Amino acid sequence: MYLKCAFSGHRKLNNDFDEQLLYRVCEDLIKTGIKQFYCGMAKGFDLIAAKCILQLKKIYSVKLICCIPCKNQQQYYTTYEKNLYEKILKECDSSEVLNENYYNGCMQMRDRYMVNNCDTLVCYLRENNGGTYYTVNYAKSKGLRIIKL
Repeated sequence: MYLKCAFSGHRKLNNDFDEQLLYRVCEDLIKTGIKQFYCGMAKGFDLIAAKCILQLKKIYSVKLICCIPCKNQQQYYTTYEKNLYEKILKECDSSEVLNENYYNGCMQMRDRYMVNNCDTLVCYLRENNGGTYYTVNYAKSKGLRIIKL
């Protein structure tokens, strides 16, 4: 039985991204037994996925765990993104700051942490390079169920 899910997706979303599809997929996962969701809190897909889980928490008994790669992750976010980031942190069930400072590779470390703690990965992958591509391949190597949007 699948109990934990992580998210991975691009920071910049294409016109084909469908937030309602993400919501429906997450709701279906909850209905099939997923109880915890791990989010990396990056711009774009991650923040939208976390927002989606916060909406679903109003209906279902699920937990949102924010996996923050380093302190001040949000320092270069837009005002809107910073406000959403702070709202998510206030409403999540727990947050884990994995590193005190940014270093080259801390984002990949965060991605491995999420994959290692989950059995399902929901992803928005449109490029064959970058962090999401790495994370999906790492999840495949670990035998996770992968749901591509």
